[in-house]
Amino acid sequence: MRICRLGGIQFSINNWFLGLLGVYFAAGVLGKGLVAFAVVFLHELAHAWVARRKGIPVSDIELLPFGGVARMSSELVVEPRKEMVVAAAGPFANLVLCVLALGLGHHGIWHDVFGPFFVQCNLLLFLFNLLPGLPLDGGRVCRAYLAQRVNLPAATYRLAACGQFWGGLIAVLGAVGVLVRFNGLDIVATGLFLFYAARRQKAEAPYLYAQHLISKNRGLDEHGILPGEVLVARGDVPVWRVTRLFVPQHYHFVYTVDEQGRCTGIVGETEVIKALLEEGANVPLDRVKKGF
Repeated sequence: MRICRLGGIQFSINNWFLGLLGVYFAAGVLGKGLVAFAVVFLHELAHAWVARRKGIPVSDIELLPFGGVARMSSELVVEPRKEMVVAAAGPFANLVLCVLALGLGHHGIWHDVFGPFFVQCNLLLFLFNLLPGLPLDGGRVCRAYLAQRVNLPAATYRLAACGQFWGGLIAVLGAVGVLVRFNGLDIVATGLFLFYAARRQKAEAPYLYAQHLISKNRGLDEHGILPGEVLVARGDVPVWRVTRLFVPQHYHFVYTVDEQGRCTGIVGETEVIKALLEEGANVPLDRVKKGF
C-alpha cells in the first residue's frame, strides 16, 4: 500500500507490516505500532539519503517489519564498496536515534511509555540487521565483501541461504516463545517473512550475472578500459565453475587447454555469461570457446 512520496521517492508499506500493525491495534497498543513504523521509516530514509549522496538513484521504498527494501539503480549491487556504505547507513541511523532519544531523556524530554519503546525498537532493529543474511543489512555488507572474492550471484546465494536459516530459527524460537507466553506472534511473523524474503533473493541470484555484465560493459563504454583477469581451464569444465571466479570491476578471459596443457581457444566473459543464461550452467567451455 502506497503511503507517501518524499523527495521523489515513493514509500509503500508491505502487507506483512500492515498485518503487524493490525496485531498492535488488536492488542490495544497501536501507539507502539506507530512508533515501530516511524523507526523503520527513518531507518530506510537513511539508506535512501546515503544512496543518493553516492549518486545511486532511488525510485521507491517498501517498508517491512524488519526494515525495508529500497529499489535502487543496479549500479549499487555491482559496486561492493558503495553497497557496504549504503547498507551500513540504516543500522547506524538507529544507533544515532538511540543516542538522541537518551539525550533528550536526560533533559526531561521523555515519555514514560513511548520513550523506552522507541529506544528498544531502534536497538532491536540495529541488532537484527547485523545478522549476516540477505535481505538484512548485515547480509548486504557480507555479500559486498564476499563479492570481491567470488562472483556476485554466488555471494548472493550464500547470504540468501543464511537469511533463510535466520528466518526459520527466529520463527521456531518465536513459536516456542508464544507457547510459554514469552513473546507475541509478531516475532513468528517476522521470522516467516525473513525466510520468504531470503528465498526470493536466492531465486533472483542467477539474474545478477547479466546485471553484472551490463555494468562492466557500461564501464568499458564510459572509460574505454577495464582491468582484466586471465583464467585457465580445461575445455570440458562447465561454465558455472568459471563464473564462480568472476569478480566485480574486472573483465575476464578464459583460456581453454587440453589434457596436455596446450591452449585450444579463448572465451570472453560476455560469451561465458551468454552461454550460462541461454544454455544452462553445465554447458562446457568447449561449446563456447573461440579457436585461434
